Amino acid sequence: MSAQIIDGKAFAAQLRARVGERAAAFAAAAGRPAGLAVVLVGDDPASSVYVKSKGKATVAANMASFEHRLPADTAQADLAALIDRLNADPAVDGILVQLPLPAHLDEAALLLRIDPDKDVDGFHPVNAGRLATGLDGFVPCTPLGCLMLLRDQLGDLSGKDAIVIGRSNIVGKPMAALLTRDSCTVTLAHSRTRDLAQHVARADIVVAAVGRAGFVRGEWLKPGACVIDVGINRVDGALTGDVEFDSAASVAGAITPVPGGVGPMTIACLLRNTLVAAHRNAQLPLDSDI
Repeated sequence: MSAQIIDGKAFAAQLRARVGERAAAFAAAAGRPAGLAVVLVGDDPASSVYVKSKGKATVAANMASFEHRLPADTAQADLAALIDRLNADPAVDGILVQLPLPAHLDEAALLLRIDPDKDVDGFHPVNAGRLATGLDGFVPCTPLGCLMLLRDQLGDLSGKDAIVIGRSNIVGKPMAALLTRDSCTVTLAHSRTRDLAQHVARADIVVAAVGRAGFVRGEWLKPGACVIDVGINRVDGALTGDVEFDSAASVAGAITPVPGGVGPMTIACLLRNTLVAAHRNAQLPLDSDI
């Protein structure tokens, strides 16, 4: 068996195109473009690249990009004041504070300060609670992208056995909640789970987000399983996922590559969340297929 490769790059391009079309229509209806504000503190090279790419993608999707680049020694009170101003700015529909922040800043307190209705990253506890209780809110972009890829590949997920390996607030926990909401039977596992291979062997869906290169091996998988690899690890200068790709691809029915799988979906879903926030803020309807 040779697994079908799930092309996240192509799917993300289609999603970004749909968002761009809807964003143009929003601007015409609202008299202003949807707006995303991104805050970067310090000069971390990887974060700077991410912020630049997000800005380009935002403009390409017919939205306004507001970048705020602050020095690494920015005080907590000054960053909090900026967030307050963005919360109050009607031109800003989504706010993203690029993580990680410098060590002297209280990351949790600053994320709490973001208006939950502008929290397009989906990290605010209010949005986590909305997801857990089945209410409308913003879902973190990476697990939302994973869900879209799974639905596109498998159709109805109802009744499928799923395992999520990794329990972070950014990926693992919201991923498990999303799969539960789609009526999967979900196991939330992690690096300390006993007999992990036995749990994986039962799963129709495997989402690996544990942050260890090649952690999930092909011999663990149920033949025909759909494997979503969220991991981004650099080994000997090359990017690799949390799944041992070659062995997994010989057993799985479908699998995401690294790179080119989940990664492109994250920015596409950020744009999608910003578009949803804009429509909610302007009290305009939005097609459900977005």
